Amino acid sequence: MPILKSRQRPSTSSTPSSTQTLKDAPLFSILQAAGWPIWPLLICSVLSLAVIIERAVKLRRTNIAPTGLLEAFLPSLGPRDRLKGNEGHERNELELLTLKESSSLGAILALTYHLHQAQHRAPSFAKNTLDAKAWEQEVRFQMEGLGQQLVNDLNLYLSTLSTIASVAPLLGLLGTVLGMIDIFASQSAIASQPIELSMGISMALYNTAMGLVVAIPSLIAWRFFRARVDLFVGELERAAESAVQTLLKLNDL
Repeated sequence: MPILKSRQRPSTSSTPSSTQTLKDAPLFSILQAAGWPIWPLLICSVLSLAVIIERAVKLRRTNIAPTGLLEAFLPSLGPRDRLKGNEGHERNELELLTLKESSSLGAILALTYHLHQAQHRAPSFAKNTLDAKAWEQEVRFQMEGLGQQLVNDLNLYLSTLSTIASVAPLLGLLGTVLGMIDIFASQSAIASQPIELSMGISMALYNTAMGLVVAIPSLIAWRFFRARVDLFVGELERAAESAVQTLLKLNDL
């Protein structure tokens, strides 16, 4: 009987509970030591990662200004469309919708084609100076409206990323201050409390580090995307101006 008892004891004591395993996990220990200020930082980190992934996919050249699209499209517009009723250059609505949704530059070119068709329905523009000026104003107005919409789409969520990069260090500083408060609160006139002191130091350091870990990548990503947006905006502005000049030249033919 003693032998049986000695064999049963190790089996019960060697089985750790799930609660004890969770508490021993490094991540859980960090979260427990950092206190509640770490949770806003975790939320900021998730939002920042989501925005970075979304913008990295959206701000690819193929989605904004594909190489060679402008040069291939503008020469297809010509005065013979006006004379022959779009023979050889007819584009159906499905093709225009595909072009519009393919990229930001495609949206500009789709608008250019619609304006080109509207231009053909009023051939008197080439003969009347006042009508020609009104037509130029209308073309530029349509292009500016679309351009503003495209710029807003390019800048989407960048303000969120900038806010996270600015707020994350402040949240880390808040956790640091709260940790310092715990440190001073743990001191007494009789003796200090080592456990409370170590918890306060851990809370201060973990929140400071987490704030920097969230803020630094967010700031780098925001500056990268900001520069990329500026580059694409310049290219789209030049493409829109080329489209406007092409429409004006066709109006004079």
